[in-house]
Amino acid sequence: MEFMTVTIDIPDGCNIILGQTHFIKTAEDLYEILATHIPQAKFGIAFTEASGPCLIRKEGNASALVDACVKNLEKIGAGHVFLIIMKDAFPVNVLNAVKNCQEVCSIYCATANPVEVVVAKTALGRGIMGVIDGDSPKGVESDSDKEERKGLLRKIGYKL
Repeated sequence: MEFMTVTIDIPDGCNIILGQTHFIKTAEDLYEILATHIPQAKFGIAFTEASGPCLIRKEGNASALVDACVKNLEKIGAGHVFLIIMKDAFPVNVLNAVKNCQEVCSIYCATANPVEVVVAKTALGRGIMGVIDGDSPKGVESDSDKEERKGLLRKIGYKL
C-alpha cells in the first residue's frame, strides 16, 4: 500500500464539501439540494463512479467551479467521492441537507481552509483515508477571544 497527499485547489472566495457517496444519481441530487437551499450560490459538483464506466459525473451552475471539482477529483483518483465547490454560500447553510442525501455515506470536510487529502493506493485502486483541514491549534481561547467569537457570530447573523 502506498500513501500520498493531494492538495485540493480551492478557488478564491469559495468553500468546499468533500465526502463519500455511492450511487450514480448523487450529482443530480446534490445539485437539487444546493439549488433549493441556497439559490443565490454559484457551485460546481463532481462525483467519481467506482464501477461500470468509472466516469467523473458533473453538475453545477458555474462552469469554472464544475471544472475545478473535476480537476480536484482527477488528482485524488478515488471512486465514490464527491466534491462541492460553492461561492456566495457557506457549508453550514447546506451541510445537514447534504448529509441527509440518501446517497451520501460520509463527509470528510466542509471548509474554506487549505485541505490535503490523505489517499491510499492499492492494487484495487485509491481511497481517501482522511483529510488535513487547515492549521494546527496555536493555543486555547482567552476571555477576549471568546468575546470576539461571540461578536463575530452576531455580526454575521448566526446568533441574536
